[in-house]
Amino acid sequence: MFTPKYPTPDTAPAPAQSAPVPAATAPAPVVPTPARPVVQLTPGSALALAAGGGAVVLVVGAVLVSLLLAVAITGVSVAVCAVVLRSLVKDLNNHR
Repeated sequence: MFTPKYPTPDTAPAPAQSAPVPAATAPAPVVPTPARPVVQLTPGSALALAAGGGAVVLVVGAVLVSLLLAVAITGVSVAVCAVVLRSLVKDLNNHR
């Protein structure tokens, strides 16, 4: 039941050999293309790239600071609730 079921081998015929190219016709020269596109930065585009990067850093920093502030406010509010509950429980035990 758990043994793998392998598909049958492919029964397609082998591709036919293409006819050889006659020696009289020379192939056209192939111009090599660069492996990667070349990026040229002008002073304007470099300035725009730096401004965009700075804006991203500022936005990410603002988000992280706001998250840290939210965690700090939550921690303080939980601590205040704990002190109030402790005081109420202590008051209940004293009046019993």
